Amino acid sequence: MYGLGACLVTRVHNSRCSFIILQHLQGKLSVEDVPAMGLSRAAKSLPLQVAAVCYRRNSHGLEFLLVRTNGGSKWTFPKGCTDSRLSHSQAAAREALEEAGALGVIEPRHFHLYLHSKGVFWQPSGVREFVVKAFLLEVTRMRTPGESMREPTWFSAAEARRALGSGRELKYAAELQGVIDRALERVQLFDARALPGPAVRLSRPV
Repeated sequence: MYGLGACLVTRVHNSRCSFIILQHLQGKLSVEDVPAMGLSRAAKSLPLQVAAVCYRRNSHGLEFLLVRTNGGSKWTFPKGCTDSRLSHSQAAAREALEEAGALGVIEPRHFHLYLHSKGVFWQPSGVREFVVKAFLLEVTRMRTPGESMREPTWFSAAEARRALGSGRELKYAAELQGVIDRALERVQLFDARALPGPAVRLSRPV
């Protein structure tokens, strides 16, 4: 599922994916990205992941596709490590397909950066933080995901905010809920202008 370009040492996703911070490669956040996060500390040194914020339109507005975390106790966006063989948007699209079974149109540039954590303070590994690049993906079709335990589920925007906040510390809940807010703003901006955002259509799995 994941390449070795940014997957080497510290386990961060599951048994198939581990990585260290690489000097100015896809596994490390660039200095230019730091102001967009509004983080007061040196976020540039945090390991980087990518997420696909999958959405669709219906008569009631936008819905967002969430998946279960590895432990199954929380909801999250399809996400994972970067891959030196793929662009960040391609890596995010692959996560959407493998974790949620989603295919569609993904933007080539991320629209938001957010802070994510794994682990708990009472475990030996403690809490590990990551910076995640979020890419909008408008879903056009679904198929059976590669990871059956993910339980991909559609939520309204309000439901998605509640689901993402459930079971998390307020700090990280707010980070994830902010992704929904930024996604709504961006899609509504596109709709208001009646212009599609620059995107790459995926006709087959990456």
